Amino acid sequence: MSIEQTAIKTTYFSIVGNILLALIKGLAGFFGNSYALIADAIESTTDIFSSILVLLGFKYAERPADENHPYGHGKIEPIITFLIVAFLVISATVIAYESIDNIQTPHKTPKSWTLIVLGVIILWKEISYRIVIKKSKETNSTSLKADAWHHRSDAITSIMAFIGISIALIFGKGYETADDWAALIASGFILYNSYLILRPALGEIMDEQRYDELLEEIRKKSLEVPRVTGTEKCFIRKAGMKFHIDLHAMVDGTISVTKGHDIAHLLKDHLHHEIPNLGHILIHIEPDDL
Repeated sequence: MSIEQTAIKTTYFSIVGNILLALIKGLAGFFGNSYALIADAIESTTDIFSSILVLLGFKYAERPADENHPYGHGKIEPIITFLIVAFLVISATVIAYESIDNIQTPHKTPKSWTLIVLGVIILWKEISYRIVIKKSKETNSTSLKADAWHHRSDAITSIMAFIGISIALIFGKGYETADDWAALIASGFILYNSYLILRPALGEIMDEQRYDELLEEIRKKSLEVPRVTGTEKCFIRKAGMKFHIDLHAMVDGTISVTKGHDIAHLLKDHLHHEIPNLGHILIHIEPDDL
């Protein structure tokens, strides 16, 4: 299975899970008198739309390179990540607004059985986070990583709701708004996570050099090619799940242009074989003056 297919399959998993959880949370919050659970349901609803955006982004990024997009369509992925962050910020704002409004409005104490619902939700969302974050690392996908953090932020809001409802049930009258305060605090966590998701996507759009491990691997693998004596400049750009590189390779300065050309092709083929997630590779041959 290709990395693109893996990413798409993982996104379908997120969409189905978020639809089910949004329904469960909404119903449990309504019948269980828990505004924190209702806020949690709102967060899960935004997760559904963000996961659909991720899926559409992957479908678009799968398109092969063409005349207008010689490096492919992978740059759509950080753009999708920006949209996901926007969904997160909107959901955090809505949760914060509703929480403040509910704190000022007297309401009933949440039902005790909502804690059981929350316990199951927290477990499921943490498992979902671990599954999706693992796949994001396997595919080098920033938007899949953002989707994973949607699961983690969902787990955080559920944990805060669990704490708030527990306080309301334990201390009784006068503490009915504890779950609202919990939802308000959770919105702050979501905003912070939004920044953590946005930062690498912004670096990707700006072609920021932040792939030191890959850089070292490229240099190491290059020396495995016969007659390549070293490497000089190496620039890496990420587009979707692929890394495009510009590499200066050093060879004997006395060989012919044709021979240097052949070595460059051997090096390109070797790097593609050894590091499958590399996309476009440009090799510039430098004479080794030593």
